[in-house]
Amino acid sequence: MSIQQSIADELGIALQQVQAVVDLFAEKATVPFIARYRKEATGGLSDTQLRQLDERLTYLNELEARRETVLETIAKQDKLTPELKQVILAADNKSRLEDLYLPYKPKRRTKAQIAIEAGLEPLAESLLADVTIDPEKEAANYIDPDKNIENVKAALDGARQILMERFVENADLLNWLRENLWEQGVLKSLVVEDKTTEGAKFSDYFDYQEAVKKVPSHRALAVLRGQKEGFLRVSLGFPDEDGEPRCISKIAHAFSVNQQSASPWLWQTVEWTWKIKLKIKLEVELISRLRGSAEEEAINVFKDNLKNLLMAAPGGRRVTMGLDPGLRTGVKVVVVDDTGKLLDYKVIYPHVPKNKWDGSLEDLATLCKKYKVTLVSIGNGTASRETDRLVGDLMKRHKDLALTKVVVSEAGASIYSASELAANEFPDLDVSYRGSVSIARRLQDPLAELVKIDPKSIGVGQYQHDVNQVKLSRSLDAVLEDCVNSVGADVNTASVPLLKSIAGLNETVAQNIVAYREQHGRFNDRKAIKKVPRLGDKIYEQAIGFLRIIGGDNPLDASAVHPEAYPVVQSIIAKNDCTIGNIIGNDSLVGGLHAREFVTDQFGLPTVQDILSELKKPGRDPRPEFVVAKFKEGVEKISDLKPDMVLEGVVSNVTNFGAFVDIGVHQDGLVHISQLANRFVSDPHEVVKVGQIVTVKVLEVSLERKRVQLTMKMGEKAQEARVPQAKEKSYHKPKKQKPTPELKGAFGEALSNALKKP
Repeated sequence: MSIQQSIADELGIALQQVQAVVDLFAEKATVPFIARYRKEATGGLSDTQLRQLDERLTYLNELEARRETVLETIAKQDKLTPELKQVILAADNKSRLEDLYLPYKPKRRTKAQIAIEAGLEPLAESLLADVTIDPEKEAANYIDPDKNIENVKAALDGARQILMERFVENADLLNWLRENLWEQGVLKSLVVEDKTTEGAKFSDYFDYQEAVKKVPSHRALAVLRGQKEGFLRVSLGFPDEDGEPRCISKIAHAFSVNQQSASPWLWQTVEWTWKIKLKIKLEVELISRLRGSAEEEAINVFKDNLKNLLMAAPGGRRVTMGLDPGLRTGVKVVVVDDTGKLLDYKVIYPHVPKNKWDGSLEDLATLCKKYKVTLVSIGNGTASRETDRLVGDLMKRHKDLALTKVVVSEAGASIYSASELAANEFPDLDVSYRGSVSIARRLQDPLAELVKIDPKSIGVGQYQHDVNQVKLSRSLDAVLEDCVNSVGADVNTASVPLLKSIAGLNETVAQNIVAYREQHGRFNDRKAIKKVPRLGDKIYEQAIGFLRIIGGDNPLDASAVHPEAYPVVQSIIAKNDCTIGNIIGNDSLVGGLHAREFVTDQFGLPTVQDILSELKKPGRDPRPEFVVAKFKEGVEKISDLKPDMVLEGVVSNVTNFGAFVDIGVHQDGLVHISQLANRFVSDPHEVVKVGQIVTVKVLEVSLERKRVQLTMKMGEKAQEARVPQAKEKSYHKPKKQKPTPELKGAFGEALSNALKKP
C-alpha cells in the first residue's frame, strides 16, 4: 500500500485529496493558503486535517526511509530471505520495524557475541533442541582455556547468553509481551527513603498504582516529575502474581521449551530472559510510551487554550489607557491611540505608602479628557483590585468620560518589556512603561499583541515544562499561524511578529515589509507589496490573501479575496451592471446571486462561495464580539467568599481535570470536571474554553490552602454563559496565579503545576 493510500485510510478521506495536498506541499504551499484558497483541489480539507496529514506524511516518509536502510543492511549480510523481506515491507510502524531489525542490527560485542566467537553456539543449539542432554556433561566438551572457557560453568554461561539474546530478538514475541504488559500492567510509585518531608507535594504518589493504559496525562506527568526530581521510585508491573509467569510461559512457548521436560538450566535461562533482559527493556519502553501519550495530550490542552486566548474578542480600535498596578513603585500609566501608538505616560501613587488617591484621580481624568480615552485596561498583578477600585471611582466622579474598564492578564508582559522588540520599538521608554503599553494593546487586539510573546510564556498550559519542548514549540507555532491567518493582518499597521506569522512570510521578509513601509509610506494597493525586497512571486501568492489594505485604492484589497480571483468579482460586477463600490458590503444584492453562475474552469464552487461571503462582509473578523464580565461588588479577596455564593467569572485555564475560573479574588477557583455540567463530561473543552464568561457557585473555600472549589451545576439557565454589558468590576482576559506552598496531594499538585509560571 502506498503512503498516500495509508494516509487516506487513516484520515478517512479520498486518495485524490491526499495526492493533491502532497503535490501542493511539494510546491511549498503553506497550510493556511491550501485551506483557504485551494479547496477545489483538497475537497475542502480544514487546516487541522492538513496538519494531521502533514504529520502522518512526515512519519511515514521517515518510516519508509528507515525501511530501506534496514533492508539494505540485512541484504549486505546475505540474510534477507523473501519471507523476511515481506514481513519488513508489511511493518506499519517504527516499533515493529525495529523489532524485526533487532537480530540483524550491528551492535557492540555483547557477551553472546563473545560466546559465539569462542565456539559455544553449537552447545547452545544442542541444549535448546534436545532436552534429554545433560547440560553439564555436554558443556565439558567445550572447555578450552585458550578461548577463556576455563570450566563447565563458563561454557554454560556463554551458551545461556547466546540463547537469551536469541529469545529477546524475536519480533512477534516482543510485540506480544509489550502489548500484554500495556494492557495488563500497572504504573507504581513509592516515595524514596528519607524524602517524605521534602517531597510532600507528591504525597498522593508515595504509595500509588494505577492501570498504566488508564493513567490520565496530568497524573502521569506528575508521577514522572516526582521521579525526575528524586522523590519517587517509579516502576511498571503486573497487579497479580500470575502476570510474570504468563510472560515467562509465553517466551518458553515461542521456543518450544516445556517446563516439565526441560532441564533446570534451560528453564532458568527462560526465566532470566524475562527478568534480566525483557522486563527492564519493556518497562522503559512502555513508560516512554506513557510519557509520549501524556505529553501529546498536554500539548493538545495547551493548543486549545492558546487558540481560545489568541482568538479572544478584540476591544477594537479605540484610544486606550493601560495601567500596570503597583503599590510602593506606583501605578504605571500609558495612553495609546486607536492604532496602539504611544501618546503619553506617567506614574501615579494612589496606594500605600503614599496614598495619593485624589491626586491620582485628577491625573487620570486629565489624561482621559486630553486624549478622549474610552477603554481602560488594568493589569491583573499586585494591587490590581485596588487599581480597579481607583478606576471605578474615576468613572463615578467623571461619568461624562463614558469609560469601560477591563482587567486583563499580565502574563508575558514583563517578557515583552525586556525583549529586543520592545527596546527597538521604545528605545527611550523605561521598561516598566513598556509593560503598560502591552497591557493596553492586548485589550485593543489580543492576537496582535500576544504574537510578540513566546506562547509558552502566556501560561495556559498543563505541565508544559515536562513535555518535549521542540514538539510543544512546533505545535504552538502552528496554532499561532492558523489564528493569525484566520484573522489576517493590516499590512500598513502590523508589527513584524504579526507579519512573520502570515502564510509564506518569514522574519526577514516581515522586517523588509515594515522597513519599506517606513521608508516609502503606506501601501495603497496589494500590487505595491511586490516591491518589497525578497518578496517574490511564490511568497506573494501564499501571503497576499491574508494581508489587508484598509482604505486603499481597491476595496477588494481589504478583503480575504485573493487577487488571483479578482476576475470572478469583475464578472459579477459586469453581469449586474454595477461598480465594486455598489456591490461590496451590499448584503441584499450579493445574497441574491447564485454562486454556480460564476464557476469557471479555474475557480470552482467553493471559491466562488467564499468570494460571495467576503463581498457581503469584506474583511470580516472571525473573532467573537467584545463583551466583558463583571465581578461581584464586595467580593475582592478569598475571605469574602461563602459557600453557595453565585458569581460571574472568566475561565482562565482549562486542564484535563477541570477548569480554573477567575472570580476576582486573586485566587482562581477550580471547577472540577465532575462539576462542569449535569451530565458526564469526558473532556472539559467540550463545555468551557479560555476567556469564556461563566456563572459559578462556591462549593468550598479553604483559607489556609488558598483553595476555592466551584461548580457550574445550577440548572440549564444558570449554566448558560451570560453576555453582560460593560459595567464596573469588569474583566476580559484570564489571569495567572502563582502556586502556593500550602498546596498538597493530588489536587494540590495538579493545581500548583497548572498555575505555575511558565
